[in-house]
Amino acid sequence: MRVLKILLAGRISEVAELTGFIAPISSTADIHALIFGKPGEDEIRSLSVSKAIVAENADPSYADDVVEALKAVLGKEVYDYIVLVATRINKEAGARVAQTIGAPAITEAIGVRLEDGSPVFIRSVMAGKAISKETLSSPAVIMVAPGRNKPVDTGKRVGEIQRISISGKRSVEIIERKGKERKGVRVEDAEIIVSVGRGFKSKEDLSMAFKLAELIGAQVGCSRPIAADLKWLSEEHWIGLSGKKVRPKLYIAIGISGQPQHLAGIMDSKIIVAINKDPGAPIFKYSDYGVVEDLYVFIPKLMEKLSTRQK
Repeated sequence: MRVLKILLAGRISEVAELTGFIAPISSTADIHALIFGKPGEDEIRSLSVSKAIVAENADPSYADDVVEALKAVLGKEVYDYIVLVATRINKEAGARVAQTIGAPAITEAIGVRLEDGSPVFIRSVMAGKAISKETLSSPAVIMVAPGRNKPVDTGKRVGEIQRISISGKRSVEIIERKGKERKGVRVEDAEIIVSVGRGFKSKEDLSMAFKLAELIGAQVGCSRPIAADLKWLSEEHWIGLSGKKVRPKLYIAIGISGQPQHLAGIMDSKIIVAINKDPGAPIFKYSDYGVVEDLYVFIPKLMEKLSTRQK
């Protein structure tokens, strides 16, 4: 069987995450890492790769830097697969590199395995309703869905550390960064989520969801209209294709119809409970449990029961 040559690229934390993605085919591969920034040598040697290339002056918040560093490495060595975490910047950079080297590219890969000796990449498609299995000619650029993998010991050890520099020429320069105000909300990390939709008649009524979340130790999320259109909640609560993708143990959808844009963000939930007065709401097709009832009737009764049990 031919030995594959794979390049993992990104911040050192992203490269560590990518070792978990590539683990199923690591026994047949020579794995290198292109690391952006200035990690310590101990951090570099903790990676489960055979060679580390460090682009110390490459800023991964610029697509131009990522592209230039990748081109510098790919100009000297040939790889079967170039693998990055599918962040907004990396999607742009990965597409540009793929176009430059005439390679196919896929985004949001969630897995890989060997079939008949060849890697088969797995993607979630159609808003999470289907799985696509894709075999790609090499070289190919693979962009991996973030947050799904943990570092894995592939059995490789860093035998060589090479350092490179890039010119740093950019078509766009960031002159100032102003972070969004965050209010301690990280629905993507929550184990239990109470999510609200257009079934709520007013912003004030959302207090019911927050009280329920407090009772069960949950974070509050929402569908697109609540954050983007009505602006009743900040974007940190927004769950869906254009918002956050979540993987809680329990997802409670209250007054959410279940449009594909929202379903794309919740399909990795272990248990989905839907509460909606419309029995024909699409979300019921994707729920483990469904309650057909007016939320203004059901939620107060549910909170009353929970409060009684906790006393």
